[in-house]
Amino acid sequence: MTGWLSRLRWHRPLCALGFAFLCAGAAPAFAAGEGSAKPFCPPPAAMPDLSAEAMRRAMQQAIDRGLLWRIEKDGRSSWLYGTMHLGKAEWMVPGPRVLRALMQSDTLALELDLLDPATLAVFSAPADQAVSARVLTPERQRRLDRQAAAACLPQGALARLRPILQVTTLSMLAARSEGLYGDYGSEAFLAGLARARGKPIVALETAADQLKMLGGDSEAEEGEQIDQALDELESGRTGALAGELAQAWARNDWARLDSYTQWCDCMRTPADRRALKRLLDDRNPGLADGIARLHARGQRVFGAVGALHMVGPTGLPALLAARGFRVTAVVPGP
Repeated sequence: MTGWLSRLRWHRPLCALGFAFLCAGAAPAFAAGEGSAKPFCPPPAAMPDLSAEAMRRAMQQAIDRGLLWRIEKDGRSSWLYGTMHLGKAEWMVPGPRVLRALMQSDTLALELDLLDPATLAVFSAPADQAVSARVLTPERQRRLDRQAAAACLPQGALARLRPILQVTTLSMLAARSEGLYGDYGSEAFLAGLARARGKPIVALETAADQLKMLGGDSEAEEGEQIDQALDELESGRTGALAGELAQAWARNDWARLDSYTQWCDCMRTPADRRALKRLLDDRNPGLADGIARLHARGQRVFGAVGALHMVGPTGLPALLAARGFRVTAVVPGP
């Protein structure tokens, strides 16, 4: 298996928070004003050693993390893998069962292809400044600026992005307090492996559709989403929740993930419930249909989608079972 190791290159992937992929990076600490104390800045993600020898050692030590199912129909097997968009360096290399499933597949299907320049272009396109001015009231702007300073970003670093993407980037950066980075998310390494092996990568969604889903259907809804995200950032819950979710994923804790809405404290208001439904339940049928279509074309698919898309009666395993697939848990095993 060493042949593909020599072809694998480390891509500094677009940073992810579940659905949006942004390249914000971490800037050095700076004073918010004259005489201000500098915020504590978690270090940026370290560049891993991707030499052939280091990769061999990492693969020998890697354990299976996340959730993996075999899905079978028409005499062929495909795979469904619940990923984590933020991770740690030691989680980066897939364990043996996950790696074997990817190697046995013909096509890697992701929510988005993180390494596609077109994806980055959509999310990094300059915002409509007139819309931003309406959405970002003076109070929202002050709150955003405070969180940007706390995240150690230079003043104005996010200003050109659409407002919802500014707060999404800040939410992603908050996970650094738990040692979690988009650089080590599942999809980045899977995409690198697939490219090194010459496997095609298919995006199950478009960046434009994800951006529309993220912002909601109106400027008022986008503002509401920003307020809620800022509330979470200011309370310190954003990083803690990301850490708890990531740890459940890392230890293959299906029961904990499946009961996410019972402990996430993210269903307090009707707006919370609408947002979660839009982010998860409303997208799942399209993701399931995309995987089913690829499989029907004769491909053995490795469908790698965020772990929270797997849970509950509207999760992908349940939806694919309803589409005639035999679904068998592999990680964690029965």
